[in-house]
Amino acid sequence: MVVGVAGYYGFKNAGDEAILEAIARELKARGHQVLALSGDPKRTAEAHGIRAAHRLNPLALLQADLWLLGGGGLLQDATSSLSLLYYLSVLRAARFFRKRVVVFNQSLGPLSPWGERQVQRALRGIPLILRDQDSLDYAKRLGLPATLGADPALLLTPPPVKREEDLVLVIPRAGVEPEAIKNLYITANHLFHEGKQVLVLLLQPGYDDTIAKEFYLHRIEATSDPRRVLYLAAQAGYVISMRLHGLILAAAAGTPFAALSYDPKVAAFAKETGAYYQELPGDPIKLSKAAMYGRYPDWEKVAALKERARQSFDLALGEASLVKRTHGRDSSGP
Repeated sequence: MVVGVAGYYGFKNAGDEAILEAIARELKARGHQVLALSGDPKRTAEAHGIRAAHRLNPLALLQADLWLLGGGGLLQDATSSLSLLYYLSVLRAARFFRKRVVVFNQSLGPLSPWGERQVQRALRGIPLILRDQDSLDYAKRLGLPATLGADPALLLTPPPVKREEDLVLVIPRAGVEPEAIKNLYITANHLFHEGKQVLVLLLQPGYDDTIAKEFYLHRIEATSDPRRVLYLAAQAGYVISMRLHGLILAAAAGTPFAALSYDPKVAAFAKETGAYYQELPGDPIKLSKAAMYGRYPDWEKVAALKERARQSFDLALGEASLVKRTHGRDSSGP
């Protein structure tokens, strides 16, 4: 079967590329072909070893038997109402062409009242797999039956690398309030003065470059390659991240982590894994202490999330059983 995947791919964002890498690996391991919609089809095809078509080409939807919208945080309009309309239009077009469609391991929100109405209309009757409990609860409030999955990037396997306990990855994100960036910089300074090696990792080159100058005293690396991020996460002794996939790839690598949450999806992942987190703008003393004194997530909860991610592929590929579960009496669990 040819499985199509639609998401924010081909835009040099390491988190979204990690999602696509994980989805592609799992689908190919199950014997399926993969077709991704991308802003840069050539780059996507070469990077992931799959077929790719331009995301603005509606006829590409004819080339797959099943379309997965996922994963990631596509169902929100805080970033842009046009972005939400684009992804909902992909769902509508795929259904128009009589293709099977599954919303796959998405988070839901934040949404304006207008966005909520758009999502309610577009997702009615579509199997919906959400990646965190907060999103599941939100879907219930909107009257959308859903099943609980988890982020596919949790299934990526880290490379064999020697862990350096004194190495701390600090992962900021552009576009947040300046005080939060300042506090993360102070956190990095505290760790450096306590004898830690600090590597500031930028996961969206170009976009995150605007904040690189704020961390000029520290070693900085920028990459959109999820394999490189996973390598560094496996090498590090601790990860402090604003970005969700800094946390997810740390969890995949078995590296302890703490979060500085700029978005509900970051807080949701921290809560589900039992990890330490703060809301913006953050407290640099407490953040640095989390790394210094090894505040760990609950690894049993991380393992449970990985299992949910595996099961979500079974649900998505066996749509009949998914429809039964999401429209039956119990739609609250995996």
